[in-house]
Amino acid sequence: MAEIAEHAHARLSIRPSAWRELIRKEDWWAIWIGLRLVAVAIALFANGGSIKWIAVAPQKWSHLANAAAQLQTHGAQYAALCVLWAASLGIGAAALGIKLSRFLPAFLALYVVAGAIYFLGLWDQAAHYNLEPPLVALGLGLLISNTVGAPRWLEPGLRVEFYIKTGIVLLGAGLPLTLIAWAGPVAIVQAAIVSLVTFGVIYFSAVRLGLDRRLAATLGTGGAVCGVSGAIAIGGAVGAKKEQVSVAISLVVVWAIVMIFVLPLVARSLHLSTGVAGAWIGTSEFADAAGLAAAQTYGGYAGNVPGIAGNADAAVSAFTLMKVIGRDVWIGVWAFVLSLIATTRWERTGVQNKPEAGEIWRRFPKFVLGFLVASAVITIVSKGYDYAAYKRVVLPGLVAPLQALRTWAFTFAFLSIGLTTKFREFASVGARPFYAFTIGVVVNVLLGFVLSTQVFSEFWNRLGQ
Repeated sequence: MAEIAEHAHARLSIRPSAWRELIRKEDWWAIWIGLRLVAVAIALFANGGSIKWIAVAPQKWSHLANAAAQLQTHGAQYAALCVLWAASLGIGAAALGIKLSRFLPAFLALYVVAGAIYFLGLWDQAAHYNLEPPLVALGLGLLISNTVGAPRWLEPGLRVEFYIKTGIVLLGAGLPLTLIAWAGPVAIVQAAIVSLVTFGVIYFSAVRLGLDRRLAATLGTGGAVCGVSGAIAIGGAVGAKKEQVSVAISLVVVWAIVMIFVLPLVARSLHLSTGVAGAWIGTSEFADAAGLAAAQTYGGYAGNVPGIAGNADAAVSAFTLMKVIGRDVWIGVWAFVLSLIATTRWERTGVQNKPEAGEIWRRFPKFVLGFLVASAVITIVSKGYDYAAYKRVVLPGLVAPLQALRTWAFTFAFLSIGLTTKFREFASVGARPFYAFTIGVVVNVLLGFVLSTQVFSEFWNRLGQ
């Protein structure tokens, strides 16, 4: 975790030109890779073809012989998909300063393990044993990381943020703009309520416990808005020390991992619909990757666990509307406002410059733009089809293959999270920051539950139908 914080502060201390950012930032490379895949898919679809041959994914199986037969039949497709991902992500990794000679072997190993996990998730008994791919990927990664440890040569391929941002751009292909416009007001209102309340609870709890206001603000934003990215952005905006950002990141990661397992299991025991559960997860989770893992896990219960209404995609859609659209996009505004408060109201904050309006753009999560562009393009392509034709033609020929690629990207991310998380690194966080953040966690989860299951439940239930 210390390495993540050090890299984050180095990133905050340098403001590259806007043009340089286009080839030196993960957000932009996630956009270039995701939109290139969408563009190729649309071009083939427009000419009567499809990328579904290379966007291969396992199918339901009941015996190992079935799985082996799938591999034998589609082996060339899995090899081609590996080359596609390795080339796309490898070019981006090289631009980000990672040597291809180190990235490619690590990614190949990651791809093979992710494929095995993906296959396991399609076992017809997987739901019965709760073997959803996100949980298996995370659990396996945590087991390896905290016992024998991931080998050093694998580290260049464990790019959590890169994979999750690319997956989110591809996610836009399955969420038309009409849905975003329809859900936007509810998602923004619910996210605003939870974010403001959670930030206030964590911030004032931390101050009452005697913590520095810079640390209090960093903890509060990490829990209320955008997880690790929020902690990094606000840490730089208010002049937090490197170790304070590390503390906030550690607490975000710890509770995000806990919630990956807790939220789907509690929602399952309460038989929440997929839309409602996805909204609750989006309101209560602290990190995009962790929340997507939890939402995708719950979506896997649809049709496999009796009593859970809604379709599988509704959980991920509701989560995305709540977390990415409702919460993440505000990070620039929060950074600007808190930096303004720090420079005008606080003493000895370490902030060297007065905040500028451009700070909002600099802190804005750029990969969200790729998500919106993908959504807009697919919306335009689908405009001439009625719902029946969309389901018959557009979904299997264009959208479903992109969704399969999205699942691969997310599985890379979930496995990477586990393999890069070591519990012993959290031991130095300290009791007072833990207490302050945990109070916020409790309020965040309970308030999110009430808003998702009571106040806005009718809306989120309709999303899953």
